[in-house]
Amino acid sequence: MPEHKIFSMPFAKVYPMYVQKAERKGRTKAEVDEIICWLTGYDSTGLQQQIDRESDVKAFFAGAPAMNPKAALIKGVICGVRVEEVEDPLMRKIRYLDKLIDELAKGKAMEKILRRE
Repeated sequence: MPEHKIFSMPFAKVYPMYVQKAERKGRTKAEVDEIICWLTGYDSTGLQQQIDRESDVKAFFAGAPAMNPKAALIKGVICGVRVEEVEDPLMRKIRYLDKLIDELAKGKAMEKILRRE
C-alpha cells in the first residue's frame, strides 16, 4: 500500500496552515510553536531548522527529539477519525498535532491543550 501523501509533504507547507488556522481564531504563532514543541520535543531553534530545511512530515516526526509522553492523553475526533484509534504510528502523531491545533483554534486554554490539568 502506498504511503499517504501527507508523509512526503514538506512540513514547511503544513506549518503555515496551522498558524493561519490559529490566527483566524485570535490565537498566535507563538502558541502554535509552543504546542508543536511540547508534542515533539523540538525547541524553537530546532523547529525553525526543520522548517528552513523543508523536511517532509515523515522526517520532521522521525527527527523529533522526544514525543511527549502525555500525547497518549490526546483523544477525540479530527477529520472524522478518532485519534486514539489511528493505527499507523506516524499518522497518529500527525493527527495528535492536528487535534491540538484544532483545540487551540476552538479557544481551549493552553493548560488544557498541553494536558497540564
